[in-house]
Amino acid sequence: MASRTRRSLFSIVVFFAACGILGMVVSQRVGAQSDSDDSTVRSSLRSFTSVYSLVEQNYAEPLNGDKKQDAIYDGAIPGMLRVLDPHSSFYDPKAYARMREDQSGKYYGVGMLIQPEGLGAEQKIVVVYPFEGTPSYKAGIRPGDVIAAINGKSAAKMTSQDVANLLKGPKGTHVQVTMVRYGTAKPLVFDLVRAEIPNNSVDLAYLVRPGVGYVHIKDFQETTSHELGEALNSFGNIHGLILDLRGNPGGLLSEAVAVCDKFLQKGQVIVSQRGRAYPNQVYKASHGNGGRDYPIVVLVNRGTASAAEIVSGALQDHDRAIIAGETTFGKGLVQTVYPLSEDTGLALTTYHYYTPSGRLIQRNYQGVSLYDYYYNHDQPQNLANREVRLTDSGRTVYGGGGITPDDKIETPKSNDFQQLLVDHYVFFDFAKRYMANRTIDKSFQVDNAVMQQFKAFLTSQQLPYTDKDIQGVSDWVKTNIKAEIFTTQFGQEAGLEVRAAWDPMINKALTYLPQAQALENAAKRADSQRASIDSEAPVGTK
Repeated sequence: MASRTRRSLFSIVVFFAACGILGMVVSQRVGAQSDSDDSTVRSSLRSFTSVYSLVEQNYAEPLNGDKKQDAIYDGAIPGMLRVLDPHSSFYDPKAYARMREDQSGKYYGVGMLIQPEGLGAEQKIVVVYPFEGTPSYKAGIRPGDVIAAINGKSAAKMTSQDVANLLKGPKGTHVQVTMVRYGTAKPLVFDLVRAEIPNNSVDLAYLVRPGVGYVHIKDFQETTSHELGEALNSFGNIHGLILDLRGNPGGLLSEAVAVCDKFLQKGQVIVSQRGRAYPNQVYKASHGNGGRDYPIVVLVNRGTASAAEIVSGALQDHDRAIIAGETTFGKGLVQTVYPLSEDTGLALTTYHYYTPSGRLIQRNYQGVSLYDYYYNHDQPQNLANREVRLTDSGRTVYGGGGITPDDKIETPKSNDFQQLLVDHYVFFDFAKRYMANRTIDKSFQVDNAVMQQFKAFLTSQQLPYTDKDIQGVSDWVKTNIKAEIFTTQFGQEAGLEVRAAWDPMINKALTYLPQAQALENAAKRADSQRASIDSEAPVGTK
C-alpha cells in the first residue's frame, strides 16, 4: 500500500477514534445508549465518510497525502471539538511532541531562545538570549548574534523551527554553530555539546525588598513545585511574598495543587473537580506550610488562566493571600490528554473544577466566537449576575468570569511612541550595538551619555521621536535600555530583575502586604471561633 494512502486511511481512523473516545466517556457514565441514539451516530459517521469521499474524488486539484491529512487534523477533528468547548483540542504528532516537552520542563539541546528578524529574503534567525548555565551561555553566545550556519549548512532560508530542530539532539553530541556578531569582523564558530536544558517555570526569584521574596511562575509543568520550593528555601526567613502569576496560562493540575500545598494548612481543600465520566475528586493540602504564615500578595492579569486560577482561587478562598491586578481569564475546564496512535493525542474536557468555596470560574463561551473568547474578554462584568460565595472569614467572592481581584491594579498602557519602540525591537538592537566592544559592571546606570547614544540610534534607524516623547516615559525607556544591556552582560535573570524593580504593579503589590497579614489573621480568628463552637456543642449535635 502506498505510504500516502496509509496516511490517508490513518487520518480517517484517528477521526473515528476521537469520536469513539467521546462515546466511551459518555457510556461509562450514563450506560448504554438507545437504539435511536446509536442509529443517529452511525448515520452521522456515514455522512462524514460520504463527504470525505466526494472531496477526495472530485476536488478541483488532486489531494496529496499531506493535504488529506490536513483535512482531518486541521479541519474535521478541530471542527468537531470546537462545537464542544474552546479548550478541547487535537494534537498532531508535532504538537503532541511539543506539549510533552513543555510539560516535562526539559529537553536536549544547546539552550538559547531564538526568533526571526526581518522579512522575506532579509529574514535572519537571531539569538534573543542564551539560557544561563547552558552550553550556549558558557560558550559566550550573546543576545543579538545572528545564526549564519549549523554544521556548515547555511541558515539563510531556515525558519526558526528549522533551526531549533537542528540545534536539538541527543545528550553529549556536538553541533557546530556559526554566528555573525555586530562589531565583529569575522563570523564566530562555536562547537557546542548538547546537554539537558531545563525549561524552568520559575524564571525569576529574588528578594525584592529586605525580607520580602518575589517569585514569578510562567507556567505549571512537572518541575514547578520543586522549583518553587527551592526558591522559597533560598530566601530564608522572610516576612512577605509577592507571587506573580501574570501571563501564566496554566498547565498541570497536579503542580497547581502542589504549589498551594506550600502555602495552606494541612487538610485545607485546594480544588475539587467534577465530571460525568469519572468520580468527582477533592484535592487537599497533604503537607501544609509548616507554620510559615508570612503574608502573600498574588499578582494576576487577563492572561492568568487555568492552573494559575486554581492557585489564585484557593489562596483567595482561604484568605491566605490578597489577589491583586486584573480579573483573570476564566478557564474552569480540565482537559484529560488521551494518547492516540502515531504519536497524536486528544485533549478532551472531562471535568469542571471548583475553588474551595464552590466557585466555578469558567467564563461563558456559548454563542461566542473563538476570537472573542480569547481576545475580547476584558469587558466590564455585571457582578449581580455571578454566583456569590464566601471565603473562610466571610468575605464575598464571585464565580464565573474568572477570579476577581481583591485590589484592582491596571496593567500600564503603552502610548504610540512606546509601541513604536517595542514593535521595532529598539532596545534589543540598541543593546547589541552598545555592547559590541565594551563590558559593564552592575553599577551601570543609563546616564545622559547613554541617552544621547540612544537618541542617535533612533535617528539612524529613521524612527521619529521628540524630546517630549522620551521625557514622558523616561523611566520606562531607561529601564528597558538597562534591562537589555544587563541581559547581554549578566544573563536573562539580571535583565528580568531590572524590569521587576521598576514594574509599577509589583511596587503597588508590595503596599498590600499589611492588608494580606490582616486578612490571614481574620481567617485564623474565624477558624478558632468555629473550633471553639464545635468543641462546646453537645454530643450528637455536631
